[in-house]
Parts: sequence; structure tokens; C-alpha cells
Amino acid sequence: MAEPVALMGEPARPLSSMRGRSADAAPVLRLFHHNIYEYSRGIRALFLMTISRRELEAVLGKLEAQGIHHFVQELNPVKVNLFFGRSAFVAVARSFVTRPLNKLTPEEDFMLGTLLGYDGEQQCRRFLTRAGLAMPEELPVAAE
Repeated sequence: MAEPVALMGEPARPLSSMRGRSADAAPVLRLFHHNIYEYSRGIRALFLMTISRRELEAVLGKLEAQGIHHFVQELNPVKVNLFFGRSAFVAVARSFVTRPLNKLTPEEDFMLGTLLGYDGEQQCRRFLTRAGLAMPEELPVAAE
């Protein structure tokens, strides 16, 4: 279900040999378990965690055991972005998260924030700012 996604022509490292547990991953595991709780209750449909490879070792097996769709975006030799959630959400995110997140277009950034369940108004304001468009206070009020 998961396959590493390499950035900028870097080879992706195999993840299967990296699974295991680490005491250093305890805080991340708490957050991960909270995210799984939200996922199971339908609170959110897509999650993003930026974690170390060591922390990744501790969570991949759990995702696979529960049949939760996911993909890994390689950031550097130490860090990865782990996306997981409902299959359609993961598929859409995977379709355009092909470069560092700070290199996404304003439209892609808006889509990702929306998929991740971020506040809609904040996403709209962020989009307007990143796209160089007027903020809502500067936009004309629609005729009533």
C-alpha cells in the first residue's frame, strides 16, 4: 500500500527493512494514536505527520495492519512526510504532492489544506495571500 516518493531525483530508501519500535518515538506515537482515533471516528479524512525515519518505523506497521492507506514523501535522509487516511483523499494528495510542500502552487496548497481539514476561511485567506489577490476586506461586497 505504501511506497516511498523520492524528491528531486533522489533515490527512495526501502522502508520494509526499517520497521520496528523505538523509545524515542513515544511522543510521536501518542500523536499518531490520537490521529488514528480521529480517523476512526470520521473527524478527519487525511493526516500529515512530518517525522523522522525512526518514528516512521514505529507507525508503518500499524497503518498496514489496520488497512489505512498511506504514502511517504521523502524529505531528506532523516525526515519524511507521512500522509494517511481515506483512500480517495490519499490518492488526490499523492497526485500533486510531488515536490516539497513549500513549492506547491497556491491552488495545490489550498487543496491540501482543505483535504487535511484545516479551517476553511483560513485556507481561503491563505490562498488569496499566496495568489497575490485581494483580501476579503478589500473585495467589493456583493449586491444584496
